Amino acid sequence: MVERLRTQGIRDERVLAAMQAVPRHAFVDEGLAFSAYDDTPLPIGFQQTISQPFVVARMIELLRSGRELGRTLEVGAGCGYQAAVLSLLATEVYAVERIRALLDRARANLRPLRLANVRLKLADGSLGLPEAAPFDTIIVAAAAIGLPPALKEQLAPGGRLIIPVGGAEQRLLLIERQGGTFRETWCEAVRFVPLIGGTD
Repeated sequence: MVERLRTQGIRDERVLAAMQAVPRHAFVDEGLAFSAYDDTPLPIGFQQTISQPFVVARMIELLRSGRELGRTLEVGAGCGYQAAVLSLLATEVYAVERIRALLDRARANLRPLRLANVRLKLADGSLGLPEAAPFDTIIVAAAAIGLPPALKEQLAPGGRLIIPVGGAEQRLLLIERQGGTFRETWCEAVRFVPLIGGTD
């Protein structure tokens, strides 16, 4: 998988090492384990997916470029895979998930890895996590029609946020906070499940 990521253009060796270190098959159903390292999203139940490895690596690489991730918020913890990868690159990871049963699964998946710097919480990700803000890095694993204002507000000065934006057609949007201004950069076309408010 890591060699394929290299050929696809991922250059950040620390991102590649983190992807190598996390056993992706441990985060998908047993029946799908044979596909765990393919470059494809896989279903994890509740109409949710585990993102394809390239998209996980690319989003983190864009966030890391020339800086450390620091205190990181992940919106859409899903099965816990991306939180595990982030834990090897960030000082702290706050991962929020709106579906309680998925959050329970993420906890179970992460427990054997004993990651002391990951905290999971049931929450509406579109509202961020105000009690733990501000964040140096915010990564959103669901597509929004527009950038949720709460996430922008919870970004620390010098921080970066990446989010898929769009409906039928989606692109990654990278936001960089420079003092009171926010710089936007549009990146690759992607395909994510929609960002939904509330909790289940």
